[in-house]
Amino acid sequence: MSQSYEYQSELFRRPVAEGRAEGRAEGEAAGEARGRTEGKAEAILSVLAARGLAVSDEVAVRLRACRAPAELDRWLRLAVLVGSADELLA
Repeated sequence: MSQSYEYQSELFRRPVAEGRAEGRAEGEAAGEARGRTEGKAEAILSVLAARGLAVSDEVAVRLRACRAPAELDRWLRLAVLVGSADELLA
């Protein structure tokens, strides 16, 4: 059976609580960053679709897998200029 132990001493209680809060904050920040990159990838796909460009599954998967904001920003700017979705990632 898995139960979490509650420290009785303030000596341990405060650092444990601070560690939990820090971990929670780090998790939230990571989640927000992932959400921003996922949003950028979807924006790129939307621009390509609005332009009537076919997007292969391979390109869509690569865009959605990217976690580099600078790369996604570059691809978003290029999405309005390229002649094909494959050209975007070349």
